[in-house]
Amino acid sequence: MLHSEPIRTARLDLLPLRVEHATEMAAVLSDPALHTYIGGTPSTPEALRTRYERLVAGSPDPAVSWCNWVLRHRTDSRLMGTVQATVTETTAEIAWVVGTPWQGHGYASEAAGGLVAWLREGHPGLTVIAHIHPAHHASAAVARAAGLSPTDEEHDGEVRWRLSPQL
Repeated sequence: MLHSEPIRTARLDLLPLRVEHATEMAAVLSDPALHTYIGGTPSTPEALRTRYERLVAGSPDPAVSWCNWVLRHRTDSRLMGTVQATVTETTAEIAWVVGTPWQGHGYASEAAGGLVAWLREGHPGLTVIAHIHPAHHASAAVARAAGLSPTDEEHDGEVRWRLSPQL
């Protein structure tokens, strides 16, 4: 079973998710445009706190690890997004979101790359996958920067991207 550990990149600290992050993260994730490709609507601080309580408690399946981080910019210590990995014995399914004010500066690529490096360092046999809406070009660029490639597979209308295990 994997547990989230702090990850450091050039500009960011990826901090293991805590319930206490909910209030600040509700503001970070408050732009309805963030939900264009993933669906849903922005969460209230209370709803996000409830969700974070479930995530921090961990997966009810002992064969599955839920690893979640918030992104903190080292310069101003503000939270700016999240990355996550749902990990089984052979696969890590990853996702990311960066708040609107911080988009377009490479933070999502940096965070996703740091996450993939962390996963591969400790578990080189994992296949890393992400599901990306075919029209979400920015997210596709993040996946590509993290080393993933698109496949011909689709899941719920999204393209499956994959990074095969290291041999």
